[in-house]
Amino acid sequence: MADSRPDASSPEHASAREAVLRAKYLDYCSAQIAERLLSLSPDEVYVLAERSHRRDGAHGSPSYDRMVQMATEGIVRRMTIPEFELWAEEYVRNPAIYEPDILGFWEDEIDLRGDA
Repeated sequence: MADSRPDASSPEHASAREAVLRAKYLDYCSAQIAERLLSLSPDEVYVLAERSHRRDGAHGSPSYDRMVQMATEGIVRRMTIPEFELWAEEYVRNPAIYEPDILGFWEDEIDLRGDA
């Protein structure tokens, strides 16, 4: 019986591997941002949101959801997250560095697309 799995060097395998790496990368980035956001006090979220609100030239008070969104955007601007290519290269070389920070949501992303 022939093995129907793609050869490790085939374009299909490379594409599936990149899809998994990209999903893991997004999971890693999300976890980094969420950890930072959750470490903030409500006052710190408000200050970040207020800065963003003023910088955007908006008036009035933003909703709570908008404040969290603006605080998240402020966090992202201040964070240093490696570009995908660098992250993927490091991950392939030593996954143990990043695995503790990957929450596992990437598996759902891959399952939804039918990859892996």
